[in-house]
Amino acid sequence: MLTQDNSSSAALDQRPAQSAERPLVESEFVTIGDISRTYGVSLRALRFYEERQLLQPVRRGMARLYDGHARARLELIIKGKQLGFTLTEIRAMLETGNDPAQDLKLALAPAQVLDQIAMLERQRADIDVAIRELRATQERLEDAIREPAPRRVMMA
Repeated sequence: MLTQDNSSSAALDQRPAQSAERPLVESEFVTIGDISRTYGVSLRALRFYEERQLLQPVRRGMARLYDGHARARLELIIKGKQLGFTLTEIRAMLETGNDPAQDLKLALAPAQVLDQIAMLERQRADIDVAIRELRATQERLEDAIREPAPRRVMMA
């Protein structure tokens, strides 16, 4: 959800699943495979997000385990990507604190929102042109299939 904060920047709010008063227990962690299936994100993408320091799963040997805070960050990454932002932009927008119970949000400046809307509208216009061209091509191909082949006269 888009909200306006006191500093006149917009933010996408996302509350982490973890409470500050309750310490994390092992059963509240989920594996990289579980996260992948739940959010429809590839294992490769999750490892890439970790490499880019967007996510910091807990490591138990070779296993990557994700707590509620990491899952909330992943949801914001996914939302940022859906809105058309790059991972570099998403990292800059992610507001992080030392308290894992702190509300997470993507901080968006008003000008940034307008720029993103303009960029997405340009992309939509380009996509609309491509769709019209492909539909015209499809119609020509279907017309060519329906028309009988010209008859050839054989000379002896």
